[in-house]
Amino acid sequence: MLGPLAAAPGFEFGDLYAIGLAFVGLALFAAIAALSHQQERAFSASLIYLVLGLTAAAAVELLGVHWFDPVDDAELVERLTEFCVIVALFSTGLKLDRELSWRAWAPVTRLLAVVMPLTIAGVALFGTQVMGLSLGAAVVLGSVLAPTDPVLAGDIGVGPPGEEEERNPNFAVTGEAGLNDGLAFPFVFFGVLAAGEDDWSWLGEWVTADVLYAIVAGVVAGGAAGYGLAALFVPLRERELLSHDLDGWVALATVLLVYGATEAIGAYGFLAAFTSGLAFRRYERDHEYNRRVHGGAETAEKFAELAIILLLGSLVTLEGLSEPGWGGWLLVPVLLLVIRPLAVFAAFAGSGTPLREQVFLGWFGVRGVGSLYYAAFAVGLGTMAGESEVTVFWTVVVCTILSIVAHGATGAPLGRRLLR
Repeated sequence: MLGPLAAAPGFEFGDLYAIGLAFVGLALFAAIAALSHQQERAFSASLIYLVLGLTAAAAVELLGVHWFDPVDDAELVERLTEFCVIVALFSTGLKLDRELSWRAWAPVTRLLAVVMPLTIAGVALFGTQVMGLSLGAAVVLGSVLAPTDPVLAGDIGVGPPGEEEERNPNFAVTGEAGLNDGLAFPFVFFGVLAAGEDDWSWLGEWVTADVLYAIVAGVVAGGAAGYGLAALFVPLRERELLSHDLDGWVALATVLLVYGATEAIGAYGFLAAFTSGLAFRRYERDHEYNRRVHGGAETAEKFAELAIILLLGSLVTLEGLSEPGWGGWLLVPVLLLVIRPLAVFAAFAGSGTPLREQVFLGWFGVRGVGSLYYAAFAVGLGTMAGESEVTVFWTVVVCTILSIVAHGATGAPLGRRLLR
């Protein structure tokens, strides 16, 4: 019996595997073109990836391909997005060169301490009153949509190490995206526990384990490991015991080691990934090694972003888009145009921050790969009712798609106009 062949005997056309390979090749060419001179374009590369993904979705439907279900196969979505997020978080930390003081990080603190909780509360209120979700499911939805995305925020944040000055709004967007992905975990767990438990006996353990321990341990583990690995790698490289050609791979080795070790002790690996990048940079802030390591992280991040957004687009079906109902679709403009901007204005009231910068921060709360990760993670825990799981997941998908379109199309022109 013949085994799998690259070419079958006789005339045979339309092999789905071959078509898939050709499409991946086309997508990679598109990624190369999209990432070339990206700063000069009026829209982001992610917008191009999304169009390709939606094209793939149409082809999947037309060819009758049995594609996987994102809710039933939530763990696959979770693992793919997880890798993309942790690399982006390390890369984000490596970019930031601002001194570690309360005053210097005040804009980020306001975004985390005020804007994030207000966003969760606003979305949860909308979820219970308009979408008909239970309190637990609504809190999960708010927690999933509250964090801004470190992957897509790269287009409007600060540049690579040594490339440009850290202006306050760009720094704030980048710092917020780096930290709030990890800080969303306690809120997600709160919603999950509220949805799956009949009483509140779990509250004490949630505070001690999921809030205090996991946050502090994640920050400390990431910071110590990032600084320690930089202190190991930089001298070895200067003595030419490590090849300069492999500098980019150091980023992947570092973030995988730090993330895995931190998760193994029950702390938040997302926080560790970001703080390890921050600490790695602090060993020698102006060393050219930082730029080369960042280059490796950024390359992996960009192609992982391509894969995830292609996957996101390919999952879209008319049935899936109908799952959030009118309430879920209405949440998107309410979140982007009302909840986020009002929360930002409340956070920066009396701070002396110029109105243009507040408008910039209020609009560019990009939702993306991080939200997809949290949605898949929450669904995978299986504590929400089946109908709520589907509603929450597809609402996040709709919000992510529309955020990619809205922020991808306005990032360059509106960003320059507001911050010129």
